[in-house]
Amino acid sequence: MTVSTLHQTPLQEKVIKLKEEKNAVILAHFYQEPEIQEVADFIGDSLELARKAAETTADIILFAGVHFMAETAKILNPSKKVLLPDLQAGCSLADSCPPEAFRELKRQYSNHVVVTYINCSAEIKTLSDIVCTSSNAEKIINSIPEDQPIIFAPDKNLGKYLIEKTGRKMLLWDGACIVHEAFSLDKLLELYKQHPTAQIIAHPESESHILKVANYIGSTSGMLNYVKSSEHDTFIVATEAGILHQMQKDVPHKTLIPAPAKEDNTCACSECAFMKMNTLQKLYNCLEKENPEINLPPEMMEKALVPIQRMLSLS
Repeated sequence: MTVSTLHQTPLQEKVIKLKEEKNAVILAHFYQEPEIQEVADFIGDSLELARKAAETTADIILFAGVHFMAETAKILNPSKKVLLPDLQAGCSLADSCPPEAFRELKRQYSNHVVVTYINCSAEIKTLSDIVCTSSNAEKIINSIPEDQPIIFAPDKNLGKYLIEKTGRKMLLWDGACIVHEAFSLDKLLELYKQHPTAQIIAHPESESHILKVANYIGSTSGMLNYVKSSEHDTFIVATEAGILHQMQKDVPHKTLIPAPAKEDNTCACSECAFMKMNTLQKLYNCLEKENPEINLPPEMMEKALVPIQRMLSLS
């Protein structure tokens, strides 16, 4: 992806110039602020960004996302410098799965294959047999022999969706993403009454009552592709509101409406406070100082790499 130099702010121009000087690549998730997305070399969901991290020849990887994403980039590139604009940019879903408690569950069910959603810490990945993303989770589950019991962690909503899609019984960890559990069904249905021709599209991390009314369920990339290929012109989008920037660029002639959150807030949508901790100024400062840097113990990276590589080989 080539970064456009049209209509760049002075700070965006400084970021682009600095990353070229330092042979750095900027990877950004769709949930980042638009001004960050506009200076990124690659924008994607967790699977696409993991692939780009594995393929890059840059000396420095600046990850505009959250902590577990930068950790994954470091695991895939142990010899490269991986930067995160704000080390406090965590993840409620990853935090919902403490390693010690998960280690105890795994000990109790030692005959189970452990499948973990990529939205987890590096330490949880070391306890996993294979990692998945929302883009490939169904394929990953279907690749496991039917007689093999499965632990799925940490997202119970994605796990329930996969049980329904694959017909597999799985032991689910009781974790969730606060962003995707923030949608209000009552408000969503009321919004739908105002836009009866709209298609409701939702991320599988959403609660089951939201998924039941959705016309399409998929990953962030899947949702983008669906909106681009669909003949419909109006969509109610049930995922983190940051996706609307790229989505609107892809389909400028279509109407995109963020699904309403249970709590009233500034955008009447659901936003990830962790994702929004990264700012363009922090991104520039981080690249200039080459800090904060993500560092992990070598043995942890070696163990965590195995389930990630298994995922990539199946994807």
